[in-house]
Amino acid sequence: MPGARATVGRSPRTLLTLTIQRTSMNNLFTLKASLAVAAMLVLPMAHAGNLTKADYDAGKTRISTDYTADKTACDAQAGNAKDICVEEAKAKEKVAEAELNYGYTGKASDHNKVLTVKAETAYAVAKEKCDDKAGNDKDVCVKEAKAVEIKALADAKMGKEIGAARKDAAADKRDADYKVAVEKCDAMAGDAKANCLAIAKAKLGKN
Repeated sequence: MPGARATVGRSPRTLLTLTIQRTSMNNLFTLKASLAVAAMLVLPMAHAGNLTKADYDAGKTRISTDYTADKTACDAQAGNAKDICVEEAKAKEKVAEAELNYGYTGKASDHNKVLTVKAETAYAVAKEKCDDKAGNDKDVCVKEAKAVEIKALADAKMGKEIGAARKDAAADKRDADYKVAVEKCDAMAGDAKANCLAIAKAKLGKN
C-alpha cells in the first residue's frame, strides 16, 4: 500500500512528528472552515454612511426578525449542534447590527467596531465547535481559535491606528496650506488682506 511504503525506514519519533503535524493541519483546516461558514452567515454590509433613518430602522427590524427565526430553527436540534446553531445566530445578529450602524453613520470608529465584532463572534462560534472534540484535540482547537481572534483584533486595532494617523496627517496638511495662504495674504493690505485671511480661514477650517 502507498501509505505503508511511505513509512518504511522512518523512526517512531519521525512518525509521531508527522502524525502531530497532520492532526494540527486538520484542526486548522476545520477552524478555518468554521470561520468561513460564520462569515457567510453575515448580512452584506451597506455602503458607509449611505443609509437613511428609514433604511436604518427597517434594517433593525429585519435583523431582529431574522434572529428570532434563526434561533427558533435551532430548537429542532439538540446537544452541541444546537449550541453551535444558537452561537451562529447570535454572531449573525451582532455583525449585522454593527454593519448596519456603520452603514448609517459612516464613522471610522463604527467601521472598526464591525471588524472587532466579526473577530469576537467568529471566535465564539469556532470555540463552540471545539466542544465536539475532546482532550488535546479540543485544547488545540480552542487555542487555534483564540489565535485567529487575536490576529483579527490586532488587524482591527491597526486599522484604527492608521485611521487616526490619516486624520492627524490631514490636519497637518491643512495647517501647512493655511500657513501658505496667510503668507500670500501678507502681501496685501487693508480690506483686501482681511478678506484674503477670512477666505483662507473658512476654506481650511480655521477659527
